[in-house]
Amino acid sequence: MNNSDRSVLVQDLVKRFGDFTAVDHLNLETRKGEVFGFLGPNGAGKSTTIRILCGLLRPTSGRALVAGLDVSREPETVRQNIGYMSQKFSLYNDLRVIENLRLFAGLYNVPRKQVKERIDWALQMADLREHQEMITGTLPGGWKQRLALGCAVLHQPPIIFLDEPTSGVDPISRRQFWDLIHTMSAEGVTVFVTTHYMEEAEYCNRLALIYRGKIVALGTPTELKQKSMQGELLLVECDPLGLAVDALQSAAGVLDAAVFGSALHLVVREAGSAIPEIKNYLSRQGVAVVKIEKIRATLEDVFVSLTTEGASARREVD
Repeated sequence: MNNSDRSVLVQDLVKRFGDFTAVDHLNLETRKGEVFGFLGPNGAGKSTTIRILCGLLRPTSGRALVAGLDVSREPETVRQNIGYMSQKFSLYNDLRVIENLRLFAGLYNVPRKQVKERIDWALQMADLREHQEMITGTLPGGWKQRLALGCAVLHQPPIIFLDEPTSGVDPISRRQFWDLIHTMSAEGVTVFVTTHYMEEAEYCNRLALIYRGKIVALGTPTELKQKSMQGELLLVECDPLGLAVDALQSAAGVLDAAVFGSALHLVVREAGSAIPEIKNYLSRQGVAVVKIEKIRATLEDVFVSLTTEGASARREVD
């Protein structure tokens, strides 16, 4: 990738808090206009990484460049060249919508001649023009998130970091929020986003899965689903579920077993021969099998497979 196409570059990044390593020799890069998803369980190091990239935390070692700027040497300049939305709603609830926009325009040093134009743009983007006089704290959750996004990009940053931006927001509002993200991406803005919603991960151009501070998979959603699963996937509907899970931990040919809703997902070496064997095996264990079939892996399957306690392999999809 040419330097001119790169928006974020992370090389051998480490962050320690005492004896605890939150980020462990991380390497990644993002492209201009890319929607880059950063996934991992709680405590994996996602928020710590984003705070480093936003110039809010100093790394212990390694190098991170954002918009060509070194986050360790020029954190203030980095913050002027990015937009940032934290997990928790970061605006002022006791201010009106328009007052929050004016405040952030000042904090981001938006040129005075451009303030009205940029605020008008944000109100239009967030669909809040008719609600600009409302007290921010009275807005529904989805409206608040659109307002927060508008405030974060008032100064037209080339890169925006979104840390769990749709947590607690209803599905319709989440979909509308992602429409806004893709509009910005189409205009050349790099969007670096963390999420716990696997369906949202499908909207990203590329994904990095982080576990215990390390990247365990990197690639497009399609690449991860095709190459990260070591085997074939079976759906098993059975009763009782708990007994089946326990029994399958020691079953021959079963590489992994996890509960998905009211069913099980099993990773096996070869589905054709495994289906009758597993059905007979569970029957002998006192488990009634209602349905068993081969299915395609989802990102949730990949996520569970790579971030469970036994995930020791470190994979990268080129």
